[in-house]
Amino acid sequence: MKTNVGGIDRTLRIVAGIAILAAGFFLNSAWWVLLVGAIVLATGLMRFCGAYTLFGISTCNVKQD
Repeated sequence: MKTNVGGIDRTLRIVAGIAILAAGFFLNSAWWVLLVGAIVLATGLMRFCGAYTLFGISTCNVKQD
């Protein structure tokens, strides 16, 4: 997997993922809310987004071969 999530995007994903997970736990939300939060957090931590690959998007500044 090539890195395609850059710095600001990564930070926003991590913060949003934690916020969604926290809200899901505190509000006793449905399981899919926790799943969405986990996916958002994981894409930020792994610096890879499958949807970005499908659409040819990269917010990472480093050019990879």
